[in-house]
This record gives sequence, structure tokens and C-alpha cells, in this order.
Amino acid sequence: MTTYDVIVVGARCAGSPLAMLLARRGLRTLLVDRDTFPSDTVSTHVLHPPGVSALQRWGLLDQVVATGVPPVGRYSFDFGPVTLAGEPGTPEQPYAYAPRRVLLDKILLDAAAAAGAEVREGYTVEEILTGDDGTVTGIRGKDGTVAHAPLVVGADGRNSTVAKAVGAAAYEDRPPLTVGYYAYFSNLPTDTFEAYSRPGRGWAVCPTNDDLTMVIGGWPYEELAAHRNDIDATMTAMFATAPGWAERFAEAKQESRWVGASVHNYFRVPYGPGWALVGDAGYSRDYITAQGITDAFLDAELLADAIAAGDLPGYQTARDARAMPHYQMTLGIASLQPPDEQMVALVGAIAGKPDKMDAFMRLNSGVTSPAEFFAPENLGRLLS
Repeated sequence: MTTYDVIVVGARCAGSPLAMLLARRGLRTLLVDRDTFPSDTVSTHVLHPPGVSALQRWGLLDQVVATGVPPVGRYSFDFGPVTLAGEPGTPEQPYAYAPRRVLLDKILLDAAAAAGAEVREGYTVEEILTGDDGTVTGIRGKDGTVAHAPLVVGADGRNSTVAKAVGAAAYEDRPPLTVGYYAYFSNLPTDTFEAYSRPGRGWAVCPTNDDLTMVIGGWPYEELAAHRNDIDATMTAMFATAPGWAERFAEAKQESRWVGASVHNYFRVPYGPGWALVGDAGYSRDYITAQGITDAFLDAELLADAIAAGDLPGYQTARDARAMPHYQMTLGIASLQPPDEQMVALVGAIAGKPDKMDAFMRLNSGVTSPAEFFAPENLGRLLS
């Protein structure tokens, strides 16, 4: 039996940064994960400029760039009749990246170890230990080892062992809205994050490591059974609604199989006696806005600050204030419904105007909050 200040369960995009930040503050931190690293996981992996800025703050951006992942300084959104294109970042951090998870997660794990966290890979948590009053006190591994800490953090994803053990309550929860499949292609060059929107359909394209391009397409969750057995045909029919893209795609070579996923949408109460949640364990949204990794990074920072300050209620308040507007926007986009009159007017008004299209890209990259972007005075400026 060993005692730590904090135990973090899950060592990917939320858990490793949290363990690193806590260890850098001098807290004795144990980081465990059932996987070994490097290893891949089912995940789209666009990292928007706010997430890239976190890597820069942590001193890890150079390592990610050194993997050869190309910078993405331009986003485009093809709505059919109109296409908007612009810059998604800020002068301080103009780029997005889409590093493969097999590379990114290993960099994050190694950074946690370098900061002084104890890392146990291939470690399956069999039990969350509690005292007589229900306060979480530690973990028991499948190998029989026990570790105690005054705080156990679940960073172990949507099916979090920690969240289940403590019965973390969900709120603002919605069922899956879309199902998406992605694969990697060669001979499909792009230096842009490209998104295409059609009624009931959507797809996106982004460059990644090894001169490959990630292509992901999605449709309503209720159509899952109708298309799961012929993904190629479904993608081909969808891509045909954008002839220019379909022509480019026809020249590409598929380098991996299609991998599919759908996710529930929810917030969970992220703390309680002896426990906390971070990343997808505490908050999950549809992948369609590609905010998952960025959210995990920013929430890890918020939780590290809250642990240091002894203010876990403040963590929930800060997390929800930051994430809720993006969450509501994501639910709207994931409905895959035709745009309403306001959005049609907005897209028409900003098309061809670089500064206004840049503002739209910063909304979709998470640089600008939807609450700020859709404020009446800002909409008035954009529509003028």
C-alpha cells in the first residue's frame, strides 16, 4: 500500500496533462492506465488553437511539431451554395494541428513522468476504495496492489470507472446525435481543415502525420443500422453532393479501414468527497466540432488550479462557464438540420469579407465563445 497526494486514473489527453501539472506543483501524483504507450485510440484528433496554446504553455509544442504533423492555418466551411474560409487562430497562436494519438498521447505521458509523476502502464483499476462514509480513499488494481490518496481523479473517458463507482450525476445530457466514421488517405493533399455541410450529412478533412489526410463523415444516429454495412457507398453518395471534393477524393488511396463512433452528450458533476472527474469522464460532446482534445487540455488546467486552491466547486463553475456555450452550439450543429434564417443571413453577409470570415473561423476553433459571437451587438456588426 502506497499513499499519494492525488491518483489520476487514465493517462491520455486529460489525465497525463493533469498529472504533469500536479507533479510540477510538487504534489506526489500516481498516474495509471490500462493501456500501454505508445498506443492508438478511436478518436478524431484535431487540436484547435486554444489547445495548441496549452501545449505551448506546458513546453510541449515543439515535441508535437517535431513529429512532422503539419500546421493548419486555415479553415473552410462549405455549405453548398456558399463557402467560407479564413484563419482560425490568433497572432500569438495562429495554427491548429491534428497529431496522431499514438504520437500525442505518448508525448503527454512522458511529460507527466518527466515532471515527477509515478506512471503505471498496463494497470487496470478493479475497485475504487471508499471509507465508511463513502469518501473515496484510493484504488485497488487487478494485480492486487492498493494505492491511497485524499483525491482520486477519473480521467478515464466516457465509460469512466471512477464516475460509475461514485455515481456521478449527469445533467444537460442528450442521446447520441450523429454517427461518424473516419479513415486515413494518401494522395489527398490539403493544408486546410475543410468542413462540408449538407442536410443530414457532414464531413471534414484535415492533414495529419506521415503525409496522410484524415477524412471523417457522419450522418444522423438513427441511420446507423441502415449504413453500417456499406460505409464506402454511404461516403461516396455523400461526397457526390460536393463535386469538386468528390473529384479530389477519387484520386486518394485509402491507407486504413473506416473506424466508427458515436457518443452521448452530457455533463457530469465533476467532484465529490475524495474524487473528481476531468476530460470525457466529466463532459462529453459530439465529435462534430472536434473540441474533445482541446477541452481535455483546458479542463486539466482548470482542475489542477482548483486542486492547488482547494476549490473543487470552483472547478465545476469555471468548466461549465467555459464549455456550456460550445456544448450547446455543438448540439445544434450535430442535429445536421438545414441552417435557420438567421444563419443563412449571417453566412451570406460575411461571405467574401476576410475579417468577418476569420471571426467565424475563430468561433468554430473555440477561440471565440458562442456567447460572445452571437451577442446582438456582434451579430449586428457582422450583418452590417
